[in-house]
Amino acid sequence: MKPGRAWVRLQSGRRLNLLEPDPTSWANSDLAIGLSRTYRWGGHSCWDLPLSVAQHSLLVMALRQKLWPLEPLTRSEALRELLHDADEGLLSYDPISPVKPHLGADFRALAGRMQAAVQTRYGLQPWDDESYAIHKQADRLAAASEAMHVAGWSAAELHETLEIGIPPLTADPLPAPDGMRPWEPWPARVAAALFLAKLKELPRRAVGPVQQTRRTLPAPSSGSAQSRNSRQRSPGCPRDIGFGAAGRQPATARLTHWCSSKQATTRARSRA
Repeated sequence: MKPGRAWVRLQSGRRLNLLEPDPTSWANSDLAIGLSRTYRWGGHSCWDLPLSVAQHSLLVMALRQKLWPLEPLTRSEALRELLHDADEGLLSYDPISPVKPHLGADFRALAGRMQAAVQTRYGLQPWDDESYAIHKQADRLAAASEAMHVAGWSAAELHETLEIGIPPLTADPLPAPDGMRPWEPWPARVAAALFLAKLKELPRRAVGPVQQTRRTLPAPSSGSAQSRNSRQRSPGCPRDIGFGAAGRQPATARLTHWCSSKQATTRARSRA
C-alpha cells in the first residue's frame, strides 16, 4: 500500500481516505450505515445481535435530554451529542476502553483527524468544560446500562470487574422498534434508518455560535436509576428483561412522539 493512502469505498459510491479524510467524502447515509455496522463491547452481546454505535449514539442523546430537562438541547447541541462517536462509524472501529491506551499515538492521531473532519462537515461547536461534563455523565450512564442489559454483566461485576460506579438504568429510554424488546440491539438496517432519520431532523451545519450560560451539574433524576437496582442480577439478557409499564404505545407512535417533542422544545426556545 502506498504511504498516506487508505481508501474505502462507501455504499454511496464515494471514496473515503481514512488517513486524510475529506469532510465531503461521505454521504449522511454512509455515516449511518457505518455506525450501524460498528459495534460496542467488542461486538459481544447476550442477545442475538451486538449493539451498534448508531443505537448507542441515539441513547446518549436521549439520556442527555431526559436526565437534565431543565437544560434542553438546542438543535446544534443535539447534533453534537448524536455525532459524538461519528468517527468510529467512519473508521469502522470502536475499541473497548481498556484497549485504547495500547493503540498508541498514531491511532489517536488517526481518530483525531477523522473527528476534525466530522466537526468541519457538520459545523459542530467545540465542547466547553460544562457541556462536556454533562455529556460524559450521559455517556457513562449509557455505558453502565449497556454493560448490564446488553453485554450481560451483573451489577456486582459492573463495580468489581469493570469498575463502573454508576448504577445502570432499568427502563430503556429509547422506544423499542416494533417486535423488539427494551435494550435489545437493533438490526443494522433498523439502526441505520433511525439514526439517519434523527440526523435529518437536525441542521447539517450549526448556524452561528451556541450561546453558553453558566450551568451547574445536577445529578440525574432519582427515578432514572435506583440504587437498589445496582444490587440486583442483570435483568438485561433476553430471558428475563423487564418490560416496564403495561399498555405501551406502538413503537412507531413512540418514535413520532419523541421526534415531535424535540421539535416543540426547539420552537419554544426560539420564541423565548
